[in-house]
Amino acid sequence: MAAKKAGRKKARRTASHAPAQATVRFYCHGIGDCHLLRFDKDNGDPFWVLIDCGIHTSISGGRAKIDAIVADIASVTNHLDVVVGTHEHWDHLSGFHTAREAFSNLSVGEVWLGWTENPDDEQARALDKFKGKALAALQGTQVRLAGAKAPHLAAVRNGVDSLMGFHFGLEGEKVRAARNALEAMASKKVRYLEPSKPPLTFPGLPNLRVYVLGPPRDEDLIKVRERKSEMYGLGAATARADALISAIQSEDADEADDDAPFEPNMGADLATLLGGTASPNDDAEKRTRDLLHAHYLDAPERRIDADWLGASAELAIQLDDRTNNSSLVLAFEFIDTGRVLLFTADAQVGNWLSWQDVAWNRGDAKVTGPDLLARTVLLKVGHHGSANATLEEKGLELMNDPDLTAFIPTNKKDAKKVHWGAMPFDEIVDALHAHAGKRLIRADDPWPQHAAGARVPFKAPSGSVRAVRRSDEPGLWVEMEVA
Repeated sequence: MAAKKAGRKKARRTASHAPAQATVRFYCHGIGDCHLLRFDKDNGDPFWVLIDCGIHTSISGGRAKIDAIVADIASVTNHLDVVVGTHEHWDHLSGFHTAREAFSNLSVGEVWLGWTENPDDEQARALDKFKGKALAALQGTQVRLAGAKAPHLAAVRNGVDSLMGFHFGLEGEKVRAARNALEAMASKKVRYLEPSKPPLTFPGLPNLRVYVLGPPRDEDLIKVRERKSEMYGLGAATARADALISAIQSEDADEADDDAPFEPNMGADLATLLGGTASPNDDAEKRTRDLLHAHYLDAPERRIDADWLGASAELAIQLDDRTNNSSLVLAFEFIDTGRVLLFTADAQVGNWLSWQDVAWNRGDAKVTGPDLLARTVLLKVGHHGSANATLEEKGLELMNDPDLTAFIPTNKKDAKKVHWGAMPFDEIVDALHAHAGKRLIRADDPWPQHAAGARVPFKAPSGSVRAVRRSDEPGLWVEMEVA
């Protein structure tokens, strides 16, 4: 064991003076992910990998920003060997739909998706069914929340609206359209990846292995949002979606609600009472209407007729958790140095926890999830730096390489428009600084934005980062060469 450690340290010392093995371009467009990786083959030809291409609907001029990104990609290559779609959120996939004409000018070899997107996978179909029902329910509640005169539901309304921005474009396009556009780009094949398979290797790149860390197969982990909290199971969440859909459909079709607590012939319809459709001489009805106006309709804080829509907040969180925890997580390993580039997409707690148990046999040795974390030198921080997308003890605290560099694809000003928690979360930023020091880069840092007098905050070359660059166009990208 000591000999192996000594050998690794020697390899790393040698590599510190070696030329770069990869170039990673991080685009800095706000709430959204897009990363372009270049690996050089033995014959000098480039091998291009694009991971995601999307932006949240709340970002002003978002479509133009994506167009600029795709134009930049086309300026360096007309062929992408691999395009990765990490999960079904608009801020990761929108560009494959909105910029599909521009992408059509690029040839694409393979498309990689998580096993959760495989239409032939029974477990994936069950998850997809839940997502479909949840979205249908949330669309209905979104309309009703917009019209509800209930100030106490404002937070629920903002949360649901923000969640829907991850699933729909500005013109109402479903994120599924973007995923389908991505799948159609593949000229060779679409791969649905999962951790149980051997690492991926490629002709002409003998020093590169790609490990799939997530998404997990364990449904209990897919639903975990916080380590110490117990979330409802998939079946319970589906039941809640069914109940919301049933209530919404009953209202729309003027039919009895099977989930209502009383028989249909009990009580009076509120709309009928307020509409005055009965005889105007009906004194009892008049007194009822006057009572409603005096003590209910004109006192919004007392109204409860829309409170059932509050259940949509829980459902929105469950949908978001399951989608983020189904993120495709990739670790790119350089075999000679053991260094790892880790792209976590929007993986939340459950996805991270699953990495503790993944392992691959490599001859007499074994590669594990914690081992890959320990050797990570470049981290794409998960979910724009949100509170539950970077684990502590079983996550960042395992990344103990002294040369760690991290990138957060976040503009804090834009993140406030999303109303989906603090992004980036201050405690996460502090922890990243503790591990990476000045080698923590945010998309909204002054130097990528070309602020006056702003300079790159750390010197290159270092052990793994051989060079750092920014685009000539303010705020377009930052780029690192990694050895």
